[in-house]
Amino acid sequence: MTAASPTVAKPIRARLVPLAVMLLTPLFFSSNLIFGRSTIPEVAPFTLAFLRWSAAALLLSPFLWMARDRLRTYVSDHPVHWLVLGFLGMWICGAGVYYALQFTTATNGTLIYTTSPLMIIILERLFFGRPTSWREIAGIVVGFIGVAIIVLKGDITRLATTSFNWGDLMFIAAALSWAGYSVLLKGRRTAGLPVSALFAVVALSGALLLAPFALWEFLAGAMMPRSWSAWGGIAGIVVFSSLLAFSGYQYGVARLGASTASVFMYLLPPYGVGLAVLVLGEPFEIYHAIGILTVLTGLVLATAPGFKR
Repeated sequence: MTAASPTVAKPIRARLVPLAVMLLTPLFFSSNLIFGRSTIPEVAPFTLAFLRWSAAALLLSPFLWMARDRLRTYVSDHPVHWLVLGFLGMWICGAGVYYALQFTTATNGTLIYTTSPLMIIILERLFFGRPTSWREIAGIVVGFIGVAIIVLKGDITRLATTSFNWGDLMFIAAALSWAGYSVLLKGRRTAGLPVSALFAVVALSGALLLAPFALWEFLAGAMMPRSWSAWGGIAGIVVFSSLLAFSGYQYGVARLGASTASVFMYLLPPYGVGLAVLVLGEPFEIYHAIGILTVLTGLVLATAPGFKR
């Protein structure tokens, strides 16, 4: 057997780094709920989200400066758009998620949050007339059955007693919000902006919208970060859950393509649930296993490329 030629080996090596990055990126995204769950007893939710996105915007400020002319045009021409992105992606999916973690587990939150791609398909169908195949419709139905299994804890009689966990319901709202954020993020208004600069301005938008609520928490005497563990959790959220997660995904899309990079996001449930069980000591029940398999089946059915005859 002959050794691979340099011209063949080089493309293989060129793909190894992006593949390795995309194997880690879902782990970074999953860390947000783990850090959030462990930090929220010491830091009020709006304060935690405000510190997260303020720090992210500060660290990304060089990209703001380099694209300042284009960003100035975008912010002045579309003031509602960038503020809505900050509200959906950083206010609801920031403070809202941290608030929900006071009532539910990181395991449930991870599994419910995974349905965002299914909600994106629904929103694009409703508001942009995107054609939907039978396979996508079947995937959406199967995916939401998986969410119902998780929310109802495998007990259908909870429908009659309406004894739902408010944290789980808030995660459903957060998943819908993230879907709306993802849909609005694309389009002509943001097409000419560098990805890092756009992320920076949306992070700044989120920080501005969160600031009044963080101030209210401070004046009301809510929990503020005072211990090393609290500041360590905030640092983990900023570095791993924000900067590395988003930059890793953008790098993967640029090198591998959006369709290939999105497949790696199917690792979110096993990563997130695994971290919750190993790090936080959360229980893993049989309905979690059934729910995760059902949700993943729906995701693959709805979003995986169709087979060619």
